[in-house]
Amino acid sequence: MKLKRLNLSQLPPQVRVPAYTVTATRQGIAHIGVGGFHRAHQAYYTDALMNLGQGLDWSICGVGLRSEDRRARDDLAGQDYLYTLYELGDGDGHEVRVIGAISQMLLAEDDAQALIDKLASPEIRIVSLTITEGGYCIDDSTGEFMLHLPQIQHDLAHPQQPRTVFGFLCAALALRRAAGIPAFTLMSCDNLPHNGAVTRKALLAFAARRDADLHDWIERHVSFPNAMVDRITPMTSTAHRLQLHDEHGIDDAWPVVCEPFVQWVLEDKFCNGRPAWEQVGVQFTDDVTPYEEMKIKLLNGSHLALTYLGFLKGYRFVHETMNDPLFVAYMRAYMDLDVTPQLAPVPGIDLAAYKDTLVQRFSNQAIADQLERVCSDGSSKFPKFTVPTINRLIADGRDTERAALVVAAWALYLKGVDENGLSYRVPDPRAEFCQALVADDTLLTQRLLAVEEIFGSAIPHSSAFVDAFERCFNSLREHGVSKTLERLLALSLIHI
Repeated sequence: MKLKRLNLSQLPPQVRVPAYTVTATRQGIAHIGVGGFHRAHQAYYTDALMNLGQGLDWSICGVGLRSEDRRARDDLAGQDYLYTLYELGDGDGHEVRVIGAISQMLLAEDDAQALIDKLASPEIRIVSLTITEGGYCIDDSTGEFMLHLPQIQHDLAHPQQPRTVFGFLCAALALRRAAGIPAFTLMSCDNLPHNGAVTRKALLAFAARRDADLHDWIERHVSFPNAMVDRITPMTSTAHRLQLHDEHGIDDAWPVVCEPFVQWVLEDKFCNGRPAWEQVGVQFTDDVTPYEEMKIKLLNGSHLALTYLGFLKGYRFVHETMNDPLFVAYMRAYMDLDVTPQLAPVPGIDLAAYKDTLVQRFSNQAIADQLERVCSDGSSKFPKFTVPTINRLIADGRDTERAALVVAAWALYLKGVDENGLSYRVPDPRAEFCQALVADDTLLTQRLLAVEEIFGSAIPHSSAFVDAFERCFNSLREHGVSKTLERLLALSLIHI
């Protein structure tokens, strides 16, 4: 049955539908970057609150800044902005739930002014973001906003015809300021350390070049809470859509598939009100840092540790790597020996139990999480998820072999051929640049590790790390993934 408001009452009884009247909600949030994760996380929590009869004035207006967002908008609009959240775990009791928290979606390329006006309207009190790690235009080697980028220069030259998120935000905030409308909270939901602080830095840097007075007003009035977000959300496949239809009779053009686990730790720093998300499990805190460090270094770092090795081996799903005992042993060694000693105590979290949970979550076969998804945009992920761990290992004089293997696997992955001889594309906005770094084996190590915006300055200057990288790279190429892992794990046991 086609997913539409008129059909909600006819869906099978096992499908949970909104307990509220979808048309009776009012918008309070604009979200830029509507994808699977936003719909499985922030929109999921907002819908859960609405099901309690609360937060009905916090409906979400989705925003798409890229031409590829059109299909998502059309799919959602064709079903009254409803979609199915399809929760899949390895046990029984899969939850299937229709989410009604999104009520509209605007595309920048259709009408830039209409989007600016929406962001400037008084009812929008939170603007949230999932624009990927690279979307903040921060140079990881310097920590500075990249004002020189052509799209940023365009927005500075044409403030009323923006193309970037920062151009649209400043245009809207300028209107709010002129009209005496209070500022909105700008809330990042991306996997970034200190994502609120990064967002603040980027927007203020852009605003300073655009309008000094506006910069000062934003600095005084806009709040930027940091957040830790977590839910594994694979790309929705045709198989997922067919499974949803066959098992539950729902014809949904764009369902979202996710694991049962969900977590959101959020600083309570909102300048213009917020939903009572604590009623549905969101944890509010004064300092999100220990939770961020734990999640980014353990979950995201371990994902990267598995993903390129898995792809080279010929696996294509995360759970396939977890069915291989060598990969599980390597992941545990990396978490226990390299990452955990770097973490501060996390309030209310047992780290040993958390790591056990990660093994279970990564082993979830039902969601069929694609290695290609986790592999994507490695040039932006490494500086956030892996390099800080390596830098600390170097600074503390600790063994870097296991961490060097992560980088070596990426270097070999960039060549575009797995150890079975199968070719694949490299999903990275900078794929051409990155692949050029490894095209010629002569001086490959120096060329790759010298890219400061990815690896910083400490890594290429650490002879111990450089040696470890070359050992791992040569071993992967000459002996393959499994033999390399066996060698490394034997060394790990010696060092314990």
